[in-house]
Order: sequence, then structure tokens, then C-alpha cells
Amino acid sequence: MKIGTDGVLLGAWASIKNSPFSILDIGAGTGIIALQLAQRSHAEMVDAIEIDANAYEQCVDNFENSAWGDRLFCYHASLEEFVAEIEDTYDLIVSNPPFYSEDYKTTAAPRDIARFNDALPFEELIESASILLSDEGIFSVIIPRKEEENFIKIASEVNLFPNRICRVRGNESSEEKRSMLEFSFQNTPAKIENLTIETSRHNYTEEYKKLVKQFYLKL
Repeated sequence: MKIGTDGVLLGAWASIKNSPFSILDIGAGTGIIALQLAQRSHAEMVDAIEIDANAYEQCVDNFENSAWGDRLFCYHASLEEFVAEIEDTYDLIVSNPPFYSEDYKTTAAPRDIARFNDALPFEELIESASILLSDEGIFSVIIPRKEEENFIKIASEVNLFPNRICRVRGNESSEEKRSMLEFSFQNTPAKIENLTIETSRHNYTEEYKKLVKQFYLKL
């Protein structure tokens, strides 16, 4: 799996202001978000869940070859299995969930699992996060902008409320494509942010470079 902009964005944007002791990455893929958060924080426990066997093996390799391998652990399990077995709660939960809901499929099953939200419905993700999140914890996701209103509505049903929203566009003339959402059990007015990635092709905005510069060798 390639490293995608969405994962890097969320790994850089997710708040560690509460100095989390424990972090969980749901649907870890290569493990990029968990690795970023291990780099950014002093969390003692950075766990990840990945259901796809090949992605799981790649994630474990990446964890073991990182500077934070002693704090990183990946579970090869479905979210449903994980919720049923784990009694711990987490101070920060992050997810870059599969979110293509169109009615077509590719011929590559692993890619379909990674891309289509029937592999992890938003309802299951949100309900599971509400169970696994500590009382003062933060739940951060990146989703399509068009899904923002519906995602917030579903989250409110399990008492998770948006505290911070960042809407992302590729360039100044393009529409907003992604929303990064930060939830907690505290119902406070949401802080609205906006992020533009490029001014022109491969010319990145200062705002974007400031956010992600510690993760790229060249930017």
C-alpha cells in the first residue's frame, strides 16, 4: 500500500494536547498514522488494528523497523473482534476509514476492502470508538467532505460531539474534498479550520508545509 496524503494529514493534525497515554489507529494499513503519532507524542501504548493480512504484515514490519517499536503493536483482527476482546480504553483514537460508497468494485479484493465503506460502515466505526474511548479522550477521523454532516449526526447518537473541524481542498480553486473531524464526549462549539494543500502542482502552501514538514525528507 502506498502512503496517502489523507493518512499523513490526519497523523499530523490529530491533537495530542491532552498528552495521551494510549493511542489506537483503527484500520492501520501501512501503520503510517500510528507511526506519526508515536513520533509526535510520548504515549506509552500505540496500538493499531488491521484486518487485511498483507497490510497487517507490512504494518508490523514498519513498526519493528521504526525508532518506536517498543511502543507500537498491531492486532490482526476485525474491529468487531477487537471491541469484544479489549477491555482497555484509549485517550486518542484515530482512523482513516475506507469511504468509497459507490456501487462498483474493482477486481482486486484487498483494494476493495481498503476503499469501500461496506468493509467498515461509519456506524460501526463510530459506535466502536465510543466504547473504546476514555472519558476525556479524543476521536479523530478524515472523511469525504460530503459525508461530514451525516458522520456528525451518527456520532451525536452515541454522545460524541465535534470539537474541531478542518476542511481540506487540493488548491485554491478546487472544492473541499476532505473533512478532518475531532470528537469528544464534551459538547462544546466546534472550531472550524480550513487547509489548502497546493498553490499549483507540487507547490505547497506554507500552512500545509508547516503541518507535515516533520514527516517528509523533501517538501
